Amino acid sequence: MQTPQMSRHRVVLLGSTLAFYLAIVVAVLTTSWLVRLDWQIMFFRPYEQWPQLHAFLDYLVVLGQRGPTAVMVAAWLGWRSWRQHTLRPLITLGVALLLLNVTVGSVKLGLGRLGPHYATEIGSAELFAGGDIFPSGHTANAVVTWGILAYLASTVVTRRVLSVVSAVVSLSVGATTVYLGTHWVSDVLLGWSAGLLIMLALPWFEPLIARTEAYVFDLRELLRRRAETGRMPAPVVTALTPLLSAGGKWQLKPVAVPAEGPSTAPAPATPAGAATGHAPAHRSIAHPANRPHLIRSERTPLTPAGSRRPAHTAHTERAGTRGTAARPVAGG
Repeated sequence: MQTPQMSRHRVVLLGSTLAFYLAIVVAVLTTSWLVRLDWQIMFFRPYEQWPQLHAFLDYLVVLGQRGPTAVMVAAWLGWRSWRQHTLRPLITLGVALLLLNVTVGSVKLGLGRLGPHYATEIGSAELFAGGDIFPSGHTANAVVTWGILAYLASTVVTRRVLSVVSAVVSLSVGATTVYLGTHWVSDVLLGWSAGLLIMLALPWFEPLIARTEAYVFDLRELLRRRAETGRMPAPVVTALTPLLSAGGKWQLKPVAVPAEGPSTAPAPATPAGAATGHAPAHRSIAHPANRPHLIRSERTPLTPAGSRRPAHTAHTERAGTRGTAARPVAGG
């Protein structure tokens, strides 16, 4: 799959955001006017100016925490994935959060800046001191997590509305961290830039998202086939074996025969009376393999009523009383 072409507007916005990101990093590294602004706001102590807002802002800042927001957004995107029979929304969220952890986390640990409540030297940038607050993870996470909803919107109107909501939430979360004294202003500015860079670069990761989705579906199909094969019994071919029942009626009995190859029926045994010239008790007719073998009993012929032999007076007289008793009397 070819890498999708980014629009000129997106490329310009990506370049401008990257330049702004680098400018903030340089300004903090050189302890410029931006660091002095950080200290001025820190001394102002906003959390002491409007204490009535403190309880509400404690809840608002949760919208930028990784755990709660990722769970809420993942639940919504999971429902969309189920309805649309695609994994793209969930995979896109996973890729965005992975990029967020790698980029923001590496800069946090690399610069090691301390927060306002832990600052040790007035006017210092507090870099390389073992901290992890530059850039602001709450702010960057708010931009990415809520921005994914706008990125995956199916209509232009929905995308615009969700973009405004994402911007408002991320700006509010960033300002709240400054009010509570947990972040410098420069932390929030860099967090906004970091989150926006990830959202602008997501189209370049669409081929990876598509390949991952195809791989997951192929793996699911493979596992499903293996499970079905394990549950199914070995295939057999059913043949019919004849049985004789009382009265000479036809009766068939199914017998399982291995399906690996055509069954070889044993040769019919030679009837006991064949050598002596007597008629066998029953005959079997040979049929091709895998076809019913039908056997019909040879019943003893019934003697018709009455005798076909001519009447012999000598025999009748010799029989005497014994013949009279054996023959029914007409009209009796």
